[in-house]
Amino acid sequence: MRIGWGALAGWVVVGPLGLTSPSAAQAQSNGADVRAHRIPPAAAEGITLDGRLSEDLWAAATPAGDFRQREPLEGEPATEPTEVRVLYDDGNLYIGIVAHDSEPERVVGRILQRDKVMEPVFFGTGLQFAGDDGVAVLLDPFHDHRNAVIFATNANGAEFEALLVDEGSVNIDWRGVWEVAGARTPEGWSAEIAIPWRTLRYPDTNGEPWGINVFRMIRRKNEETLLRSWQREGGGFHRVSRAGHLTGLEGLPRQGLNLEAKPFVLTGRKDEVDDLGALASSGTYEAGLDLKSELRPGLLLDLTLNTDFAQVEVDDEQVNLTRFDLFFPEKREFFLENAGIFEFGVPSNPFEPPAFQMFFSRRIGIVEGEDDEEEAQEVPILGGARLTGRVGEQTLGLLSVVTDEALGLPRERFSVARVKRDVGESGYVGAMVADRRSAETWNTAGGVDVQYTLADAWVLDGYAAGTSTEGGTRGWSYRLAYEYNGERWGSFLNHVAVSPDAEAEAGFITRTDYRKTDLYGMRRWRPGAAGLRKLDVWVGGTYATTVLRSRMQDWAGGIALNPEWESGETFTLMLNAAETVVDEAFELTDSVEVPIGRYRADHVAWFANTSRGRWISLGSNGMVSRFHGGHLVSVGGTLDLAPSPRVALRLGFTRNDVHVPDGAFTADVASARVSYSFSTRLTTNALVQYNSLDRQFSANVRLNFIHRPGSDLFLVFTENRGDEQRLWNLADRGVVMKVTYLVRL
Repeated sequence: MRIGWGALAGWVVVGPLGLTSPSAAQAQSNGADVRAHRIPPAAAEGITLDGRLSEDLWAAATPAGDFRQREPLEGEPATEPTEVRVLYDDGNLYIGIVAHDSEPERVVGRILQRDKVMEPVFFGTGLQFAGDDGVAVLLDPFHDHRNAVIFATNANGAEFEALLVDEGSVNIDWRGVWEVAGARTPEGWSAEIAIPWRTLRYPDTNGEPWGINVFRMIRRKNEETLLRSWQREGGGFHRVSRAGHLTGLEGLPRQGLNLEAKPFVLTGRKDEVDDLGALASSGTYEAGLDLKSELRPGLLLDLTLNTDFAQVEVDDEQVNLTRFDLFFPEKREFFLENAGIFEFGVPSNPFEPPAFQMFFSRRIGIVEGEDDEEEAQEVPILGGARLTGRVGEQTLGLLSVVTDEALGLPRERFSVARVKRDVGESGYVGAMVADRRSAETWNTAGGVDVQYTLADAWVLDGYAAGTSTEGGTRGWSYRLAYEYNGERWGSFLNHVAVSPDAEAEAGFITRTDYRKTDLYGMRRWRPGAAGLRKLDVWVGGTYATTVLRSRMQDWAGGIALNPEWESGETFTLMLNAAETVVDEAFELTDSVEVPIGRYRADHVAWFANTSRGRWISLGSNGMVSRFHGGHLVSVGGTLDLAPSPRVALRLGFTRNDVHVPDGAFTADVASARVSYSFSTRLTTNALVQYNSLDRQFSANVRLNFIHRPGSDLFLVFTENRGDEQRLWNLADRGVVMKVTYLVRL
């Protein structure tokens, strides 16, 4: 996700922006950086995945190791050497990492669970390490300088993989089939990675280089080092266009039919309390199938039949203090793979839902509650197909899913068509159409979009879209934006408009008849005193009106201070003057209403976090605001404990104290998330949540056993309690067991 949003006006926004010439930016990535060595067919020993590069084959491979710091000292050699070696045979690509460390006893390794080693940058682009020492490898098999796969691990051999699309969209929920082992050594730690060729999609061309980059985190120093793209301005691990070259890959196998089948069987039981208080029980027995085939190099066809998502973790509880719908992220595996291809609209950010998204996959198979007290309900998915990948210089995406008649909805078909044509080193021009229709009605949205990277640190983008619904209702939306992400200066502009009659029934629209402009500038200092690594100061604001008649709706302006310490502690303080207009009265709760009016919304907000490198870390956030003629005080905090690699605990609590002229109330949300990892393949997670405003208590316990790579056993228990009479009254409970088995033909 990019924090900034592009428009040409950005060229004159923030002082001396210090543009970098393309030739200078590309100089670092020229040349062969890593050479792969083929394992001789007669090699008797092979590679044993134990995390230790003890085989003679590794010693014969040429290491790459010129790592440079991105933080704290840009361009300086890494304080701890890293060596990268690559081997391959007819079955796998092997990557060996030796992470030297002068103080091996201080290597941080508290994560054993899969998918936790890295996480998306909270307000920015790319990935960051969660709390451990770690190494991540980026591979660009098609060498298209924009899309990549990422594999990461730590000293424990924990697995993490992700897909990166157009140097910006990161899908951390992609599940690839691969293996890794890590080991601590007297010299530091090491890791061995084995990736089957079936997992890596690559072109037919023989001997052509791939893109590669390697990112290492030395946690106790909060030192970020990279093999390539270590520059702060226009660099970073996500910049595929600035990755190095992986050479020597010759005679790679083609996989013939290249078909993957993953059938599943599911059994479960659910108890529900009806409106009369009676308990009704029902059993579930299901079977389904997912198929995947590579029709041509880089072009994947996915088919799903009788799709089920019983193993997906429940949504986090939220309190809605606005008059708009809440935005919950997608968590279902089928819709997450290659999801970045289907992105069109305004990227979501941590502070507000997107203004316009043409396609939002949670519209498929999920009916959100009519109000915040009603839980989302599932609609059966009969089947679907998805075709995604690369054809020459084009990125293609086709999606079609059919849902069954249920919950008062007819049988529906959701269809999406997406194409993007490469422009320049990492930009694109694209088009997309999203359609939702049944025998009774239909809605279609379509548009074109563009993104272009200029002088490495500038990203310009925008879109224009139209919507049409049966009966002749038509609407539109557009966006112009830029982001400049420099080392000393930064800026972003986002200008978006949504017409009064816009409808995207396969997507998401926060509000219609709305035009908003965000403009912010940043200045960064690196004082080198008081333990500070850097200090960012943001200044800017937002102004929003209706599209018709240009009536003011919202405005805000202020300053944000964001210091970050060498130790890893961070703090953000935001001071804003603001005002909002309510055109239609709405209810905050069943008994508290906000009438039509114009209200001050001045606020002070903060976010603070201690270093993630410690076994115990704290987070705090809060806001004090003038709120619809009264005031709002919101205070929250988190406590993270990781006493060992097997155990992780997060406690969270937020209190919202609301006083408005029509009344007052307090809304508390509490949660406890516990995980226990028996190994990298067997993990149990439990999430317990409480929402005082809705008087709801929920529990979700999930056990996941990866019984063979790509194949899972899930055991899931859920329970919800609470109603108007008594918090502990049972609402429903269920238990499900699901088994999947991957077969590669």
